[in-house]
Amino acid sequence: MAEKKKQGQINIELPEEIAEGVYSNLAIISHSQSEFVVDFVRLVPNVPKAKVKSRVILTPGHAKRLHRALTENLKKYEEQFGTVTESSIPNLPPMNFNTPKAQA
Repeated sequence: MAEKKKQGQINIELPEEIAEGVYSNLAIISHSQSEFVVDFVRLVPNVPKAKVKSRVILTPGHAKRLHRALTENLKKYEEQFGTVTESSIPNLPPMNFNTPKAQA
């Protein structure tokens, strides 16, 4: 006999290539009246050009729910692991990771 799904429950598939995730150390957020666009960027040491690795487009309602979910999860994280500290330079992560300059 087939198992009944609970009302409101959805099945979410996570393809293997998406499950690996994408590393980002900068997010750029812009918005219009109808949507929020979040570009996740990876900055690499000693490389003056950064690439957008992923773009997520949200409705304002979804953006607000994401904000609430992030706030709740950060609170839980800090309760378990301690306060998250922010860099003294809030806009960009450090560009110099004390690595030698790339040469060709």
